[in-house]
Amino acid sequence: MDIQLDAVGTTYVCQGNWTIGGINAVEEILANENFNDNRNISFDTTAVTGFDSSGAWLIARCKVACAQAETPFKHVDKNDKRIKLVGVLMPDPDNSVPLPPKNNGYVSTFFENLGRGMRTMAEDILTACYLVGASIRSPQMKAGHRRNIRIKSVIHHLDHMGLKAVPVIALMSFLIGAIIAQQGAYQLRFYGEELLTVSLVGILHFREIGVLLTAIMVAGRTGSAITAEIGTMRMREEIDALQVIGLNPVGVLIFPRLLALIIALPILVLLSDLAGILGAIVVADLYIGITPTEFLQALNTDVDVESFYVGLIKAPVMAIIIGLAASVEGLKVGGSAESLGRHTTSAVVRAIFAVVIVDGLFAMFFAAIDY
Repeated sequence: MDIQLDAVGTTYVCQGNWTIGGINAVEEILANENFNDNRNISFDTTAVTGFDSSGAWLIARCKVACAQAETPFKHVDKNDKRIKLVGVLMPDPDNSVPLPPKNNGYVSTFFENLGRGMRTMAEDILTACYLVGASIRSPQMKAGHRRNIRIKSVIHHLDHMGLKAVPVIALMSFLIGAIIAQQGAYQLRFYGEELLTVSLVGILHFREIGVLLTAIMVAGRTGSAITAEIGTMRMREEIDALQVIGLNPVGVLIFPRLLALIIALPILVLLSDLAGILGAIVVADLYIGITPTEFLQALNTDVDVESFYVGLIKAPVMAIIIGLAASVEGLKVGGSAESLGRHTTSAVVRAIFAVVIVDGLFAMFFAAIDY
């Protein structure tokens, strides 16, 4: 390393290997240098043959020493990558962009959180659209390759999402139907119209309560499981391993779960309707005195079959929403258990919120077309 002195300052014309293998020799030379004479210090590393983070750290340390001695410092190199490497290790305060003063007011915090939430929601919607497109274009759906559809995987997820969810869905729907029938009969008794309880339970459960209750239960039970499974695979880098061996992670992991959920949710809604009507029949017989035969006759007379179809039409849409929300949150899981728990909770909350919003939109749509 040549040292050039002039009236302005000292220029170090650097040579040799400034990598981790040869940086010790350079450090021994610079150990005896004095940066406290208030002369301009300049390091020219253009002629250096090898330059990595070790050399960049040495430049940064010299820069710090000059800053402490209030000595002007300059790094010169025709290779911009070396300048940038030193800048990454120690940014130049003269070239840094000043940050705006942070305002901790409630109004600014509210709008900041609102903007961040809207941006996150837009990114999640784009990711969900990508998952839908990737599922449709996955190798499992190509014409002439139907044998490649993972039937065993779909059946496996149907068992977990549908069959094993039957007891809790049936019990909750039975209790909700009984509660609606009891409260409806209690209120209608003052008007002498206890028989209208049948219409109240039938229309409300078929059109709204059955599908909404089932979707919320599935979002909490199945949606959280999907997020946890995909998130765990993300943490263990199993998704990256699938890509390395040439498999489509969307087709292998997300598509079977999404298809199973689309099949299972309408069946669970049908079961929920039956269980809710059964609970109403029991309460009507014990609390009002309406026999099961009279209940079914009034139900057949007062409730149209369209009300039953309305609930079933909503089910596949809500299944897609729950599956996509769970998959998107699962793919966002980082490398910690805290991240897995946070995104699992977020998946359930977002799925339930989206399900309620969609149910309200469906209600307004069917009311507008008088269906």
